[in-house]
Amino acid sequence: MQTREITTSELRGGAYTAMPDGGGPFPGVVVIHEAYGLNDNIRNITRRFADAGYAALAADLFTGRNRAICMTRYMAGMLLGSVNRYGIDDLKAALTYLARLPEVDAQRLGAIGFCMGGGFAIAWACTDSRLKAIAPFYGANPRPLEVVKRSCPVVGSYPGRDFTAGAGRSLETALAQHGIAHDIKIYPDSRHSFFNDTRPAHDKEAADDSWRRVLKFFGEQLVKKN
Repeated sequence: MQTREITTSELRGGAYTAMPDGGGPFPGVVVIHEAYGLNDNIRNITRRFADAGYAALAADLFTGRNRAICMTRYMAGMLLGSVNRYGIDDLKAALTYLARLPEVDAQRLGAIGFCMGGGFAIAWACTDSRLKAIAPFYGANPRPLEVVKRSCPVVGSYPGRDFTAGAGRSLETALAQHGIAHDIKIYPDSRHSFFNDTRPAHDKEAADDSWRRVLKFFGEQLVKKN
């Protein structure tokens, strides 16, 4: 595996990449952090994707910016539900950067996001046809929910003991109505941030199961469709 810190001179905000050994081309995944930023937990998830055969890039939505202002804008976008919210252009730029790397197959691109990042992933997928699969974790839905008719396939994971469980159920209904491939699962005993093994709410059983589902779904949508 090869890892590298992408500087702010290369990509706004910078990023962290992890590449499998070998020449590729590999399917690519953008990893979108939660409100804690691009921390060791997100870097570890990025490396796990590389271990699984993906070229992964963790975008940094905070570095070089006023974090308080960014969070205000991100939360306003989430509450309003806009698919063109502040931050989406940065994710599109990160995907463009990833797709141009020689190790990456630009026709097999996906994204995964957590909490704030999960909401970003769903909104982004409604505006960017380059994404072929997304994996939102405990993310809020865009509004009106009808916009998900433009989404790519979705594998979503939600904690039952959290307000986002309702978002997961609503998303599943909308995706089914529009015939979009999906795998949505609610983990009844889990709480928010259950996938983050550095947080008190970490639920290893739910985290392990959701990771298996993500790899299976991405395998079907990004790897086998080569």
